[in-house]
Amino acid sequence: MLSVSDIGFAYRNRKVLERLGFELDPGRILVILGPNGVGKTTLLRCLNAIHRPTTGTVLLEEDDLLRLAPSRMAQRVGYVAQRTEAAKLTVYDAVLMGRKPHIGLRVSPEDRTKTEAAIARLGLGPLSLRNIDELSGGELQKVALARAIVQEPRLLLLDEPTSALDLRNQFEILTLLSTEVRARGMATVMTMHDLNTALRFADDFLLIRQWRVLAHGPIAAITEDLVEDTYGLPVRIHDLDGHPVVVPR
Repeated sequence: MLSVSDIGFAYRNRKVLERLGFELDPGRILVILGPNGVGKTTLLRCLNAIHRPTTGTVLLEEDDLLRLAPSRMAQRVGYVAQRTEAAKLTVYDAVLMGRKPHIGLRVSPEDRTKTEAAIARLGLGPLSLRNIDELSGGELQKVALARAIVQEPRLLLLDEPTSALDLRNQFEILTLLSTEVRARGMATVMTMHDLNTALRFADDFLLIRQWRVLAHGPIAAITEDLVEDTYGLPVRIHDLDGHPVVVPR
């Protein structure tokens, strides 16, 4: 469904990414892992042309994403940034904006129904008439995710989607996200620092080190040696109730 090949990117003369590539099937979540400053967010932004790669292609089904018009890109790709700017918008209106790529001359009953369903699924009902500039960081992140879901993209890009959430909300949001991804057949790519959360919820991984892909595959293929090579820290991977858990040695 998603095929990324030979992506390169540089800030002025500083190389950030070189010849990165991977493939992802529908209904699966891929997590981009690596040390701070290695280019995880940059790669994510290259996939929807927020950053224009110097080399490479990004193919989503029949579309070359790097050549799409912005209106078509908005119909095909949803993006949730690590930080969402607050504004004088109600939660309801902020989520409804996710329907903008599909709205004709006016908002339809279907648009409103899908907006209300997304608000309910994210537990935002009691906040629906609050302005988003009055919300906590975690609540604002939930609004951004609801807006992306109601957009109904084929590719969903998430930059540290749980960074502002407490433990319970992390678990609830990622469980909901997994359900939505599989039900809708979306290809989903997210960046994440928490290895144990990634191991629990992602299907595939992409390890980046020094501009390039160190390893890529199903999440079960992550080994202690790969983690040590990526982060420079000896670890053990233990099984806990059927879930792998990374523990520094």
